[in-house]
Amino acid sequence: MIDRHRALSLAALALVLALAYGIWYAYSVFMVTLLREFGWSRSVLAGAFSTFTLVHGACIPIVGWLCDRVRPERMVMGGGFAVGLALTGVSFIDTPTELYLYFGVFTAVSVATCGWVPAVIQVQRRFQDRMGFALGIVSSGVGLGMLLVVPLCQALMDAFGWRIALRILGLICVACIVPCALYLMRSAPTGSMAAKSAAERPAASAGGSAAVSLTLAQAMRTAPFWLIMATFFFGGLGSQTMHVHQVAYLVDHGLSAMIGASVVGVVGGASMVAKISGGWLSDRIDREIVFIAGISVLVASVAALALVGRSPTVWGAYGYAVLLGVGYSVTASLTPVLTSDRFTGPHFGSIVGAGLLASALGAAVGPWFAGWQFDLTGSYRLAFIVVVVCCAIAGTSAWFARSLRKRALQLSAAAANLRPSTIGTE
Repeated sequence: MIDRHRALSLAALALVLALAYGIWYAYSVFMVTLLREFGWSRSVLAGAFSTFTLVHGACIPIVGWLCDRVRPERMVMGGGFAVGLALTGVSFIDTPTELYLYFGVFTAVSVATCGWVPAVIQVQRRFQDRMGFALGIVSSGVGLGMLLVVPLCQALMDAFGWRIALRILGLICVACIVPCALYLMRSAPTGSMAAKSAAERPAASAGGSAAVSLTLAQAMRTAPFWLIMATFFFGGLGSQTMHVHQVAYLVDHGLSAMIGASVVGVVGGASMVAKISGGWLSDRIDREIVFIAGISVLVASVAALALVGRSPTVWGAYGYAVLLGVGYSVTASLTPVLTSDRFTGPHFGSIVGAGLLASALGAAVGPWFAGWQFDLTGSYRLAFIVVVVCCAIAGTSAWFARSLRKRALQLSAAAANLRPSTIGTE
């Protein structure tokens, strides 16, 4: 069983991610508002999000490197204060340049500092015995942010306008993230507790683990590293393209902005269930199989959204949202665990940071390309095809990574059987 302090630390990490990445996914509803107020093109607005993801991704290796040297809880606290300031800055924008600077740069740095990398590293240090399940619980906080923060932002915008809504959201972030960081600092495991957790760690999944301790440079010379990078990049490209453009797509086809915001909430709710159950399942069967199943559901969500475009209904949109939530959950929560199955030790933060950078690059390229294509053709058709192809590449990469891991385990077992026994030889 997970004791009270460990359970509360999971809840605190989940709440931090809910707020930090609620900002990320709320951009889809702010984008619709900015389209109406300023009349900027979709490629310009999607480009601001792409800048956000690129800057966020560029910060991730740095944050991972810092977390190998500084307590990640301190990073979370500093990021919490910074998020509040950054959102206040965004509330004063009047030009695309200001949007790119305050949201694309300042907010991205703040979210990266308190977001996914410090959370993953804390989970790996505190829950090595059940990392898949624990990370599933923590990453469900992102879904909670989509479920609660995104509709809250829409409601605040409807009531007070988007500028006041951003300032209120910034205050909420500071008021919640900083106390969570303080609790995480007080509840951090001692060296003996961490060692006990590591000693109790079972095989990473039913298929076992082939994790080794390597530096980032050493990891980059291995095939598993690049296969995992492919799952990060192409999975992130596919899922984030859908996240950024789904509300605009639904509004284009006759549904209201509030319905669009509630669709994002349903995506979040479905992803919460899928992340926790998928994490639990990935501790019992090969994680790569769970990943491939999720990617298949993500492809199905693309088809579902296309059907909603042909015949727009609220329930059809919610059905699409459930599929996207389930499919997206694996690209968000399982890829760091796939990394942990192969790489461990004091340089894990740098290695998983490189993977999350790859994911951020995909998340930048996909939404911008979809916006550019829409400006050019008035359609998302080609963008949807690209999403499907990228999902197929991510799933294929996971399959080959599984094959290499299985081979490494077989070679390790064969070497152990050939090793001469020293017991009972006298």
